[in-house]
Amino acid sequence: MIEYSFSIQELEILLLYFVRVTCFIYAAPFYSMNNTPNQFKIGLGLFVSYLLYAVSLPHQELVYGTVLEYAVIVMREALVGLIIGWGANICSSIVLFAGRLVDMEIGFAMVNAIDPTTKENATISGFYYQYTVMLLLIVSGMHRYILQALAQTYELIPVNGAVFRSEPLMKAVIGFMSQYINIGFQICLPIFCVTLIVNVVLGILAKVAPQMNMFAVGMQIKILIGLGVMFLTVGMLPYVSDYIYKEMKIMIVSFVEAIMP
Repeated sequence: MIEYSFSIQELEILLLYFVRVTCFIYAAPFYSMNNTPNQFKIGLGLFVSYLLYAVSLPHQELVYGTVLEYAVIVMREALVGLIIGWGANICSSIVLFAGRLVDMEIGFAMVNAIDPTTKENATISGFYYQYTVMLLLIVSGMHRYILQALAQTYELIPVNGAVFRSEPLMKAVIGFMSQYINIGFQICLPIFCVTLIVNVVLGILAKVAPQMNMFAVGMQIKILIGLGVMFLTVGMLPYVSDYIYKEMKIMIVSFVEAIMP
């Protein structure tokens, strides 16, 4: 007969592990999709938190006087998980931004649909880029790296050891925003250049042959050429996913360094 006993102190520490891991899962890419059942997210969080709790023995003793102080510790652990998960999640939104820019150029900007994974409006090209890059990230093992990064945070940020500093966090976010716009424009740059040339040609034709309805003709030409360039540049998406992979690593490291004790 197997007997297993635990103290209240051990249960309190395990709950803190569970809070950080579960909040991370609800904020991180891949795991935070709305079409993933909440039961699976909670079960995965409990399983991972128990594994991390078991391999990180011995644990530091929690020092608190009242239930309110323990609640503050719980909130601190929840913020740690949410911040790290959000740092990885915002990197995956780069391709949605690039998709919106592409659709603005080829005339699909008004064709929006609800993304079932995020419950937000997204364009057709945004869907295409997002799911293609996400599939490449999963193939490259990004989902395993995210959990590995979460496990390593307990070495740098122990339970009840987070120190939130606003200046490093803001510096990391501002630095990422510049890269966010830069990478988004790089993804859609081929289509942007081709449609710019098409617009110049259509403008010249409108002056040479004003009797032609360039608006009706131009929309069809831009859509056809835009889809053709998108098809020809599909080979660069693995490089895009690799770049986003590196940006996720940088953001996770930056956020962890910002809340390290």
